[in-house]
Amino acid sequence: MNDATLKDRVDDDLVFEELDRALAEGGPIAAADRLIARLDSGDDPRALLDALLLKARLELGLPALPPSGLSGLPEPQRSRYEDRYIEALRAVGRKRLEAGDILGCWPYFRAIGEKEPVAEAIEAVDPAATDAQVLGNLMELALQHGVNPRRGFELVLESYGPCSAITAFEQLPPDEEIRAPCADRLVRHLHDQLRYSLRVEISRSGRPEPPESASIPELLEGNDWLFDDDSYHIDTSHLAAVVRMSPLLRDPETIRLAVSLTEYGRRLSDRHRYEGDPPFELLYEDHAIYLRALLGEDEDAAVAHFRAKLSAPGSHGNDLAATLPAQILVRLLDRLGRREEAIPLAAEHLRGVPETMLLCPGLVQLCREADRPDLLARFARSGGDLVSYAAAIAQRSHGGG
Repeated sequence: MNDATLKDRVDDDLVFEELDRALAEGGPIAAADRLIARLDSGDDPRALLDALLLKARLELGLPALPPSGLSGLPEPQRSRYEDRYIEALRAVGRKRLEAGDILGCWPYFRAIGEKEPVAEAIEAVDPAATDAQVLGNLMELALQHGVNPRRGFELVLESYGPCSAITAFEQLPPDEEIRAPCADRLVRHLHDQLRYSLRVEISRSGRPEPPESASIPELLEGNDWLFDDDSYHIDTSHLAAVVRMSPLLRDPETIRLAVSLTEYGRRLSDRHRYEGDPPFELLYEDHAIYLRALLGEDEDAAVAHFRAKLSAPGSHGNDLAATLPAQILVRLLDRLGRREEAIPLAAEHLRGVPETMLLCPGLVQLCREADRPDLLARFARSGGDLVSYAAAIAQRSHGGG
């Protein structure tokens, strides 16, 4: 037996003697307290949890040995023990969190359905100061387990760049409250990359160096030579992907940056331009019209532009993709605060499309937000929607429109 092993053996003997002494002097609960104090300063969270539960059983008058299940415990002891179980899990989770072990604390918080403390800890993660393997596990925890998808996405972008971030974006939950901030970060990141590349290219050409503050449109002005010989200055697949997600944007400043990206994209040679999906067939031009409308520029022209792309009502059959032009137009009208224009459009073109498949507010939501149960009643009746009709007339009878 080497010296280290001998020392561990002696330390273990001392701990057992401490427990025996605590039991003799103060009883079982005092012994449990002594055990908790010992484990609280150690690095064995499972043992600490078991010690906390031991104390809970003793204080509740239950047998010291753990039960095989809670179903056999009588009330109110069962409910009280369940409460103490939750308290113990929370305490151990916090202990691991205080020790900086985000991954180790998650099983305890997950067991009680509390992800907020872990989400806050992930928010503060510095990727530059975190071990690569740990960082990868934290990204998986944030994204795949839904603990903090937005910050998980940011960590991917900061650590691995836009290519991996675009892939991660496609795996995000459909919730716009999560996706919109992530789209914002990608637009800003790609915008900064492109602006830097253009400034470097202009400086390298021997022309006067552009001001540090020059925007992308200002850098492009009078510099058509930048696109000679099918030239490009950023990964064009990244550019196309980020422009496609730009309709999610909410911040006017970021929307303006996205418009700058479309200004660049439309100047690319055909070789580097990607086809878009309806109603954004001309990927950069159509998105520019949509985004400028969100900024209050040429709203009527934008609405007319996308209205011209609508197919005949009901012609989509079961093809949800065919409803995208109508969905985008309804979404645009809703974003512009023109819901009363969007309501008949939704009733006409999106009838029968499940709410879960919509990229825009549905008829019921539009009517509710516009405070027009009368319109909902009218369109629900013409569409044979008994439930929506009943809800509308009930709402109207309570003074709602």
